[in-house]
Amino acid sequence: MSELVTGEAVALEVRPAKLPSRALATTLDLIVYMVLYVGVIIGLAAATSSLDEAAQTALAIASFLLVLVGVPIAVETLSHGRSLGKLACGLRVVRDDGGPIRFRHALVRGALGVVELLMTFGVVATIASLVSERGRRLGDVFAGTLVVRERVPVGWAGAVPPPPPWLAGRYAEVDLSAVPDGTWLGVRQYLTRMHQLDQQVGWGMAQRYAAEISALTGALVPQGEHPAAFLAAVVQERQTREQHAYGQRAYGKGAYGQGVASPQAPGTSAFAAPSPHPLPSPASPVASAPAVPSDSPAPSSTPVPPSDVPVKRSAGGFAPPA
Repeated sequence: MSELVTGEAVALEVRPAKLPSRALATTLDLIVYMVLYVGVIIGLAAATSSLDEAAQTALAIASFLLVLVGVPIAVETLSHGRSLGKLACGLRVVRDDGGPIRFRHALVRGALGVVELLMTFGVVATIASLVSERGRRLGDVFAGTLVVRERVPVGWAGAVPPPPPWLAGRYAEVDLSAVPDGTWLGVRQYLTRMHQLDQQVGWGMAQRYAAEISALTGALVPQGEHPAAFLAAVVQERQTREQHAYGQRAYGKGAYGQGVASPQAPGTSAFAAPSPHPLPSPASPVASAPAVPSDSPAPSSTPVPPSDVPVKRSAGGFAPPA
């Protein structure tokens, strides 16, 4: 297992593919593409026998680029990082933040793959993979991608917890495209490790990420809520959009072999801390609280670190990370 470390020293556990499995997947892909290429060349030779030598050479070059460069790029784009060889070996190409690759990632990988895999018979790719800490070839380095193992035991440590139920779906109309991938990576890793961080460090990270996302998207952080609740809500919204766009879980079981959060009962949240006294439901009668003197100072609506004041629970049972 390898680790990515964000700027806030939050470790991301990943399972990069080893060189033998990558070499086997690449070999299977090349066999399929070469068989297809030979079939195309034979068909073109029979169909263009009446053309001159220059035209036949141009068609041969075009066939090479189409079959051995264009087809792999199209396959990786449409399958979101799973070619035939990678599917057989249980591998997938993902972005550095664990999301599905897009056309530009596949284009860079395919273009550099001509030099790394075809022109040098895989020597450059092998050397680059051996030198790289996570086994990445040059195409992965320039494209910002990583080949990871998909068939790994599902764990729960890396699961991104769902937001409090009263914030679920609140940011469905917010444009999240302006948030860079690096910020999403940091937010996801903070949410998976927030209960392991020092309270003051975790509070500062949550405030910083919440302020950055709010500035980029215009979404307001709910007053009185811990910034982690806001972060969980926007991350869930992004995951939902990824699932609708690509037809898969981009942050659950997949890229890094991480599990998804367990189903929550209605009115509960993965952030909720156990309480020795059950909270009354909104529909149940609640005893009247003692009157507060009129000269008492009004409570501040600005959230404060959990170490400074007691946690104030709401009906959903949400509590900041401690």
